[in-house]
Amino acid sequence: MECAPQPEASLDGRIAGRLRALRGERGWSLDALAAESGVSRATLSRLENAEVSPTASVLGRLCAAYGLTLSRLMQQVEDDFAPLVPAAAQSLWSDPESGFRRRSVSPPAQSLAGEVIEGRLPPGVRLDYPAPPRRGLEHHLVMLEGALAVTLEERRHALAAGDCLRYRLAGPSRFETPPEAGARYLLFLV
Repeated sequence: MECAPQPEASLDGRIAGRLRALRGERGWSLDALAAESGVSRATLSRLENAEVSPTASVLGRLCAAYGLTLSRLMQQVEDDFAPLVPAAAQSLWSDPESGFRRRSVSPPAQSLAGEVIEGRLPPGVRLDYPAPPRRGLEHHLVMLEGALAVTLEERRHALAAGDCLRYRLAGPSRFETPPEAGARYLLFLV
């Protein structure tokens, strides 16, 4: 008797399935994707088999290779569009390596231009994104609590509660919290 494949119910399982599908849609081997993204072949294999949870850095590299934002990738593995997104229904993803937490407050949808995520970084964390997922993507980052330094193409911006940083992402970026304070912010993507 043949067993039916199990649904990839967990978020990590759905991410793994979507990553496999994206690579398949492009006809890329694991070696080709490793060369394009800078992520090792072994790590890619483990991610696609849901053997490990992806980190923000690795997902950023893969999204850049595929030319899509992290939010779009997450939208592809999350539920369909709904006008009301209750707090209890907003998906939460945590980076096991850095402690970064990403809550999809207003997830992307085909018929909407923007989306909103809430980011939380613990104290003393540094996240580097070597390439934008899509050049020119508009960002509006509103600091809610704590302190955060955002470096965009070698220009550093220090943010405190109430500050807003507006930019179009065209190159590498870095998010850093000082050792004594974490950060909580809303990021609007248009």
